[in-house]
Amino acid sequence: MKRMWTTGTRLCAMVIALVAASGAPAQTYPSKPLRIVVGFPPGGGTDAVARLLGPKLTELLGQSAIIDNRPGAETNLANEYVARATPDGYTLLLTTGAIAINMSLYDKVEYDAIRDFAPISLIAASPLVVAVGPALPVKTLKELLQAAQARPGQLNYSSAGGPQRLAAELFKVRTKTDIVNVPYKGSGPAITALIGDEVQLSFSNIPTVIQQAKASRLRVLGVAARARSALMPDVPTLQEQGVDMDAAVWYGVLAPAATPKAVVRRLSQATETALRAHDVRERLMNMGAEPVGSTPDVFAKQLRVEVKQWAEVVRLSGAKAN
Repeated sequence: MKRMWTTGTRLCAMVIALVAASGAPAQTYPSKPLRIVVGFPPGGGTDAVARLLGPKLTELLGQSAIIDNRPGAETNLANEYVARATPDGYTLLLTTGAIAINMSLYDKVEYDAIRDFAPISLIAASPLVVAVGPALPVKTLKELLQAAQARPGQLNYSSAGGPQRLAAELFKVRTKTDIVNVPYKGSGPAITALIGDEVQLSFSNIPTVIQQAKASRLRVLGVAARARSALMPDVPTLQEQGVDMDAAVWYGVLAPAATPKAVVRRLSQATETALRAHDVRERLMNMGAEPVGSTPDVFAKQLRVEVKQWAEVVRLSGAKAN
């Protein structure tokens, strides 16, 4: 005699199957290596953070975390690549605030920072600094402003990605100076250009400049933060020197939108655990980046705030991507 299934029995079976399926990602993830995409070439601050986080995620998740450098278009190439990736938690984006800034800095981007990504966790934040190269004989921010005002349109600054570029544009508005942007594909090349006298100044973050400053290959004139950095305590803030600016580069991990929530939670928890490790915190601090860590919801809220905030700076400054 054939076994007959009632409608109620079938419904129960479907519910059980759906519940089992919804738990499957958390139970089986990860079952293969992860790819962490970075929108900058090796050698810069973002790449350094990725290579610090990667091994810890490997330890915690039991699968290799491979760093995939995809520089270009001020992180847009990497952002677009991850936005289109399969939302299974195996392709991640380690990025900076550029992902929020580029939404308004570029006339068109092939992604939406809010719609196309699932925030996982903030990693760290590092205040931006104003640095000058050996070819520019200034030792203070006041001297730099005097040089810029005496030579409008003749001083060039290097930048990499939206945060540095927008910080520079805000600096120009606040100081009423005319300095010219020279874009580079990463913080490493931007600082190399400064040291090599291709440009006269740069807006960068502490991890990228700190070792070069210690070796006297460049001079840091000011920190764009409310308080001095513990790693560069002798460098005054821009506010101390009369320029009202507070700008930081943050690092965060995102996945493609529609990545299962269970996988997002697993990745967020693993990232926060990694950031609690003493060696990770110490190395981040030595790089000039303060460890943060956050829930996906907190990161999502910050992303929404910054998309709106930087759109206003772009509008006021008239800045556009080159």
